[in-house]
Amino acid sequence: MNILAVVLFFILGAAFGSFLNVVADRLLSGQSLVNPPSHCPSCQRRIAYKDVIPILSFILLRGRCRYCGTSIPLRSVLVELFGAILFALLFWHYGITWELVIVLVYCCLFIALIITDIEKGILPNRLVYSGMIISLGISIIGTIFGYETSFISDTNARLFRLWILEAALGGVAGFIILFIIALIFRGGMGWGDVKLAGFIGIAAGYPLVFIAIFLAVVAGGLISVVLVLAKIRGRKETIPFGPFLAVAAIATLVWGSQLLNWYLAASILPFAK
Repeated sequence: MNILAVVLFFILGAAFGSFLNVVADRLLSGQSLVNPPSHCPSCQRRIAYKDVIPILSFILLRGRCRYCGTSIPLRSVLVELFGAILFALLFWHYGITWELVIVLVYCCLFIALIITDIEKGILPNRLVYSGMIISLGISIIGTIFGYETSFISDTNARLFRLWILEAALGGVAGFIILFIIALIFRGGMGWGDVKLAGFIGIAAGYPLVFIAIFLAVVAGGLISVVLVLAKIRGRKETIPFGPFLAVAAIATLVWGSQLLNWYLAASILPFAK
């Protein structure tokens, strides 16, 4: 693998992380994604181009606005760093393929959703519905041209041999599962999580949607227990579930088919003896 190419994707990921910070901020504040140009929310001064270099500008400015000295949220550089590492790792995993492009598109949407849910407990419909439309469009185009990603084609538990049917069934399954949970545990699960599960089901397809939800529930439960034991959160305090769904979805797109096939092999093996 060309190390230079990995570095380039690291830089590209940092740039997209910076852009996703802006997208999340604009959606949370109800502003246009285009206007006004990037500016300091405190002094309203337009940010100079030299101050929007991902990661590096935060370090050089020591985390403060050049003009008024207001602290820049640490989240900004963390998202840029996360995007940089994620892009580099995904390129390392997939190489230059259409599958890489598809997964990166999904990951960008998931990162923006993680930000908004952690910051304000909101999963904007504009992002979730856009994700649904994009993932449905990708599955339709893939079905027409006979192209499938590895997380679809490598799944041994498929019901259909058409990507669009797998996507549709996955979307319905994801939506219904979290819809039932939201009805049973009122207040513990938001309707935004239900819609996000539908998006994840379309993106990952059937049956990988079950892997994504399982990973999210397990991770969410473990983190919640740790936070309560560490007295960071109270027993009755809710924790946003969207970030766990989004991270689990990313993991499922990369390793979901391997996890499912391993589980199926392990569950069948005892009966074969």
